Amino acid sequence: MTSRTTSPINIVDLFAGCGGLSQGFHAFKPGAFCTVGAVESDIAAASTYAANFAEEAGGTGHIYAGDIATWDPKNVGSTVDVILGGPPCQGFSGLGKEDPNDPRNKLWKEYVRVVLALQPKIFVIENVDRFLRSREYELLKASTGQDGKLRDYVLRTKLLNAADYGVPQTRRRVIVLATHRDLTESHPSGKPLEHPRSTHRKPDKKDDEGALFPHMKDWTPSSTVFSMTHPETQTTELPDRTCDLLGKTLPGTFRTTDLHIGRNPTERSRKRYEAIPEGGNRHSLPEELSTPNWINHRSGSGDVMGRLWWDRPSVTIRTEFYKPEKGRYLHPKADRPITHLEAALLQGFPDHYKWVGSKIQIARQIGNAVPVDLAKAIAENLYRYLHASSSSLDQGGW
Repeated sequence: MTSRTTSPINIVDLFAGCGGLSQGFHAFKPGAFCTVGAVESDIAAASTYAANFAEEAGGTGHIYAGDIATWDPKNVGSTVDVILGGPPCQGFSGLGKEDPNDPRNKLWKEYVRVVLALQPKIFVIENVDRFLRSREYELLKASTGQDGKLRDYVLRTKLLNAADYGVPQTRRRVIVLATHRDLTESHPSGKPLEHPRSTHRKPDKKDDEGALFPHMKDWTPSSTVFSMTHPETQTTELPDRTCDLLGKTLPGTFRTTDLHIGRNPTERSRKRYEAIPEGGNRHSLPEELSTPNWINHRSGSGDVMGRLWWDRPSVTIRTEFYKPEKGRYLHPKADRPITHLEAALLQGFPDHYKWVGSKIQIARQIGNAVPVDLAKAIAENLYRYLHASSSSLDQGGW
């Protein structure tokens, strides 16, 4: 058989969003991974994914813009080595109602259906930290038992902070790694794929905590992003252009560098921004610029109307980062919220990345994405694990 050690590792991306996971895998080593299929129900996000990955996937026919429950995995038409995916997390998120009966929580079962159909060597699931305490996670673990549907896989689960991998953002996500038992047995270590070691650490950690890892760098501050963007190039609207990649005409495509867009705030909002110092928030406002609700409620989130720090990573970039009333999303120095460009850069997307959709749609894609450098760290570990067991990479399967 022909060795796969120099051939691309085929990946399918489920609940793909705009492609943060896929971009991280491709950024690790060009040509190491090849997208052969993707599924995303949101047409704008699916179009963004198609703009960046359809060509290598063999055309837009391999990017399915629809409900995963109606997708037939046989349409991939290729051997699949790795499945990636982040089933929608709103049902688990602390920002939502955390309804255990939220139908979105059941979508991981569709992920499992695809795994059973394609039998990848490894699959990766990404979700919010509260997923670890959900009934769905308990069911997922149980499915790897002796009589479970996923009994052929060994799970490793860990809560990772993107800042520990060089991302200028403190974003905590659960990463589930599942390795096929046949691959585990053929691997020199005899163990399943583990999570990547941290490469960065919080600067104020005690020395003895990092003694075993003297190579670790301090967390990357947000200034690495904000020092590259300039207020004079900021606009309020996207360029006027459209595209049709998946059967629907949408705004785009736009490069990341086209996204330096923001709101046109009122004079009162401008005065509020000016009154909030670096690291400050709504509590920093004088009474005449505050609201009765903020004045009467001194407890609660300290991030509302908050300003980021220049020398620290940003807070988690969410889908409404352009609204400072939703969180700590004021620029560290300038008196304005962060722009779509800055949010995309804080997530690690490159300047040349292509985007499709309205301002709100693109913001949602950015906020829902997996940080690229976190995905890149996972990709590197996965790549080295697969190539350490070349016999498992022979064409034709196990």
